[in-house]
Amino acid sequence: MCLARLRLLLACAVGVPAHAAAQVASPPQVTAIRAGRLVDVQRGEVRRDQLIVVRGDRIEAIQPGATRPPVGARVVDLSRYTVLPGLIDCHAHLIGDLTDTDALLPLQRSGAQEAFSGVRNARSTLLAGFTTVRDVGTYRALVDAALRDAIADGTVIGPRMAVAGAYVTVTSGGGELIGAAQDVTIPFEYRFGVANTADEVRERVRAILNGGADFIKLIATGAVLTQGTLPGASEYTEEQIRAAVEQAAEYGTYVTAHAHGAEGIKRAVRAGVRSIEHGSLIDDEAIALMKEKGTWLVADIYNGDYIATAGREHGWPEEIMRKNDETTETQRAGFRKALAAGVKIAYGTDSGVYPHRFAARQLPYMVRHGMTPMQAIRSATLSAAELMGWEDRVGSLAAGKLADIIAVPGDALGDLKNFENVAFVMKGGVVHKAP
Repeated sequence: MCLARLRLLLACAVGVPAHAAAQVASPPQVTAIRAGRLVDVQRGEVRRDQLIVVRGDRIEAIQPGATRPPVGARVVDLSRYTVLPGLIDCHAHLIGDLTDTDALLPLQRSGAQEAFSGVRNARSTLLAGFTTVRDVGTYRALVDAALRDAIADGTVIGPRMAVAGAYVTVTSGGGELIGAAQDVTIPFEYRFGVANTADEVRERVRAILNGGADFIKLIATGAVLTQGTLPGASEYTEEQIRAAVEQAAEYGTYVTAHAHGAEGIKRAVRAGVRSIEHGSLIDDEAIALMKEKGTWLVADIYNGDYIATAGREHGWPEEIMRKNDETTETQRAGFRKALAAGVKIAYGTDSGVYPHRFAARQLPYMVRHGMTPMQAIRSATLSAAELMGWEDRVGSLAAGKLADIIAVPGDALGDLKNFENVAFVMKGGVVHKAP
């Protein structure tokens, strides 16, 4: 009996279309990658001349380069490159256009425009070598969840995503659209996470998670880029933040807190958040508390330079420029102290404020402010995966993990600026960029 006839009979027997049966019977694609240098982020070492065998969407084996590739495997020669796990950005914003002087710009765009901007930004992020992102918020609620799902089902090219859905913020707080006249009503989808009491916080957390978010992003202090708010001023009490943490925990997930000011950081840490975003005005007490509680720090220490340059070129409001000047170097000093104290640090950029294709620009900044090159790379791979709770599938190159693999020319650890020129990107066994 011919193979096609057998597939048809099997399909009819189990009620599966014949073309689906043919797909099930097809063996997974096998790829063998020859790596000149391979960064083992688990051991903190670089190994020469390795062979990575990928079967389907997973890494099957990592072997010495002299090993013969499996019969029929597609061979990818990256012998002149440094090969690493796909990078992870734990503080990205893929929805919307870049930050603009017009704070109400999101109101001038339709939901479709916001979604398609996400398609563009997702592609740029993936081609920059970031195969995973934690998207920490969008003004228009849950557009990020739709983008995540479109990527997951193959409709859109982009990184695998965990999404916040919407900002949990107080009225007129750091996560609000500010600047409309008093008699203008902002549409509900832009105020989806607004909550001003502990009970309201719980209710909004439930609504966001029921709407499809993976975790909760709470705005604990004012923001640099939201006019009228003060980065150092707390916007939620410890009790209100704890309400969010407890409600999220019932859903099996966590809260991350946007927090610039030291008091807001301490409230959030005591309340049990998983990570502090920005941490610009962190003090010694907050650092000690984060170390004690095991709270992660995600600090966007490149971002201030971009705002200082682009903001002045494009005439951003004086208030924003002043707040940026007041927080940039203070944030970097706090980063150095937190690193020295042993606080857990994961990579996060605030991309969306600046072009997503520049997401790797922060890596050399982290070395400049105290990390070794290997520590910086770990922050954007294994450490980031641990923060997300995804270390079982991404963040390192190991048998059984998803085949998220990138390559950078030459000795990538010699100068982390090289990560702006990622030459090869594979996500889940599929090559999206090749030399």
